[in-house]
Amino acid sequence: MKMKKILAATLAGIMALNLAACGAASSAATEDTAGDAAEPATSEAGEAAAEGEQVTINWALWDLEANAYWQNLADGYMAEHPNVKIETTDLGSTDYMTQLATQLSGNNSELDVVSIKDIPGYSNLINLGYLEPMNDYLTIPTEDFGGIIEQITASDGNFYAVPFISSFWVLYYNKDIFDQANMEYPTNDMTIEEWDQMIRDVHAATGIYGNHYHTWRSDYTLFGVMDGEHTIIDGNYDFLLPYYEMVLSEQEDGVVPDYGELKTSQLHYSAAFENGQAAMCNQGSWFLSTLLNYNRDAESNGVAPVNFGMVKYPHPDGVEAGTTLGQITSLAVNKNSENKEVAIDFVNWVASEAGATIVAQDGAFPAVSSETTNQIIAATEGFPEDEASLEALNTTQIYLEMPLSDKASEIESVLNEEHDAIMTYAKTAEEGIADMNERVGEILAEE
Repeated sequence: MKMKKILAATLAGIMALNLAACGAASSAATEDTAGDAAEPATSEAGEAAAEGEQVTINWALWDLEANAYWQNLADGYMAEHPNVKIETTDLGSTDYMTQLATQLSGNNSELDVVSIKDIPGYSNLINLGYLEPMNDYLTIPTEDFGGIIEQITASDGNFYAVPFISSFWVLYYNKDIFDQANMEYPTNDMTIEEWDQMIRDVHAATGIYGNHYHTWRSDYTLFGVMDGEHTIIDGNYDFLLPYYEMVLSEQEDGVVPDYGELKTSQLHYSAAFENGQAAMCNQGSWFLSTLLNYNRDAESNGVAPVNFGMVKYPHPDGVEAGTTLGQITSLAVNKNSENKEVAIDFVNWVASEAGATIVAQDGAFPAVSSETTNQIIAATEGFPEDEASLEALNTTQIYLEMPLSDKASEIESVLNEEHDAIMTYAKTAEEGIADMNERVGEILAEE
């Protein structure tokens, strides 16, 4: 464990030494690649610092005290830009995006940088005209975001936010249960069909559930969007049928928990996996910190730690390994900001390797990862000590669970209702999907 702490400290030190050189290279690259409109953003911010002019920007966010990266990112930027002061406005997590829209109304210029929590709220802010287009200002190649920029680009061809945190889905597994079953561990390249068989095999060998699906709709059927040809906002959901059929069959055969019983008992996926009730659990990268904290406190709490590993998400046949689903946290710039150039520079810095390093050190997953940030995460005390778990951090393509749509909230509501009906046998999968098609079709037809 000491070696892991030393590695984390060493990597952080290396990054600190390299940031100045990288910053100079980034500035040069910006002039060459970001377009003419990007030059005023970087040069004016630099001139303000060179002339000793104090610039204060205000950053809207939520739950400042609960997430260390907020303040650490602000402090990191201010350390490199001593003439810039960053103040924060914490709007809380409850109805954050609604509160943010209210704050930005009436051409309000008090907020400069705004954090984007979800896609429906992001779409609303675009429609209201509150955000600055970032196309001409982003200094990081869009391909480094793994296809996310394209998915948050509006119909006008502009994207109005830059991701800096990406939460993506992986597969967690209990090594002790697989050892008990005398089975090979899951791998970083498993098709859905192979995973389904593994769920059945480990249950047959141990009597323990092969996988724990949480009650979120994402857990059951969003494998269907990983081919890049389908989304959940298109209005036709026939492509979900094979996945519903697979999970319903697993449920009927007793190799996974019953959805209805999970809803009634409100058993959380973390408790089920930590208590050894399931051999595997398909869940987001956010679960990693929960497991690490559980293991860290296990002895004092009188429980056994979980001997777990993680691998890339199972994928449909023909889809490249490392393709997965995800959610993002992004930063945008208030279109009415009076400090727009500095605000844009800050957004770029947060998304860069400098910001990504801080995000990783604080236990989150940066939107633009690298070998360095992966090693920082892997150096966290308790991270599984196997190469497959480290490799699981490398993604090929991330598809957003909810793509950009101004009807996202309405669509989400319908799909969740029909999902619940299917999984509780109130409707057959065919009936539920037919109702999805009809109801969402009506939403999309509305003016």
